[in-house]
Amino acid sequence: MMGYKVAVVGATGAVGREMLQTLAERNFPVETVYAVASSKSAGREVSYGEDVTLKVESLDKFDFARADIALFSAGGDTSKKYAPVAGAAGCYVIDNSSAFRMDSDVPLIVPEVNPDAIDGCLVEKGGRRIIANPNCSTAQLVVALKPLHDAFSVKRVVVSTYQAVSGAGKPAMDELFNQTRGIYVNETVTPEIFTKQIAFNAIPHIDVFLDDGFTKEEWKMTAETKKILDPAIELVAHCVRIPVFVGHSEAVFIETNKPMTETKVRQLLTDAPGVVVVDHRANEGYVTPHEAAGEDAVYISRIRKDPTVPNGMVFWCVSDNLRKGAALNSVQIAELLVERGLIKN
Repeated sequence: MMGYKVAVVGATGAVGREMLQTLAERNFPVETVYAVASSKSAGREVSYGEDVTLKVESLDKFDFARADIALFSAGGDTSKKYAPVAGAAGCYVIDNSSAFRMDSDVPLIVPEVNPDAIDGCLVEKGGRRIIANPNCSTAQLVVALKPLHDAFSVKRVVVSTYQAVSGAGKPAMDELFNQTRGIYVNETVTPEIFTKQIAFNAIPHIDVFLDDGFTKEEWKMTAETKKILDPAIELVAHCVRIPVFVGHSEAVFIETNKPMTETKVRQLLTDAPGVVVVDHRANEGYVTPHEAAGEDAVYISRIRKDPTVPNGMVFWCVSDNLRKGAALNSVQIAELLVERGLIKN
C-alpha cells in the first residue's frame, strides 16, 4: 500500500493534536507527517502515535507541494489564506473551519452520509481540491438523521445543543478549568474566552448574533444540514455552551413525512454506520458526554415517540466533538479520498 504525505495545519491546537492521534490510531497510510502551525509555535514538538515526536514547522514557510493531503484546523482566517494556496500546489485540503462550508465549489462531507459528494473537490469537476468538514454539532446530527431521512423523509428538526467548551479550543478548556478551581478558593472569576462565567453555568450563546436573533452556530446547523442531507429539511436550533470539557449533546425532535414506529427507528439507528444505540429505560441506560469522550461513535439514547405531532420522534444524541465533530471526520474524509483513488501522487 502506498504511503501519503500528510500535513496537519494547526498541529498544536486541541483538534490538531487529535488529528495526529487519529491518523496514527487508524493506521492511515502515511509516508511522512508534517506538523505545521503558526510561526510562534515553530520548533515545538508534538506527538504522533505512541512513540513518534514531530517538530512543528512554520506555516508561512511551508511548501504545500511537499504534501498530498493537508488537514487544516487553524481557524477560518488561516484557512482562507492558506487552503487555496495548498490546493493550487496540488495538495488536497480537508478544512475544519467554517471558511468554505457554504461555497458551491467546495463539498461539505460526512462520509457516512454523503460520500459521493467528494468528487466535487476535483479540479476537473470545477472544484479547488478543498473539502470542508461540517460544524461539530452538525456532524453528529446528520449521522443520526441520515437513516431516518432515507426511510421516512425528515420534514422538520428541532434541536437543542449542549456543547462542550473544547469546541472553542484549548484556551476555552483552560478557562473552564481555571474558573472551576478559582471558585473553590474564592477567587474572582473574569471571563475572557466566553461572554459570561462558564464554570457552574450554561451560556445560550455560541458564535456571533445574527440580525434575526439566532446565533451563527444555530444558522450553521440549519444551512449545513440542508447542504449535506437535503435542502427540503426545515431545522431550527438553539445552541448552549455548558461546563463540560469534551462531548456535545443534543436533544433532537424530528417530524417526518412518512409514518414511523419506535421499533423501526431503533432498528435503523442500530444498523446505521457510525451510530451506537444505548437506550435502556433504567438509571444508567443512556450515554452522557463523559462516556462519549475519547470514542468515535455517535451515541443515541432516550428514543421515544413524540405524541404532539402525527409523525414525531425524540432522541438524545451524544458524540466526542473533537473526534466525530472534527478530527475523526477529517481523517475519514482523507480515507475516502484514498479509497476512491482521487489522489494522484
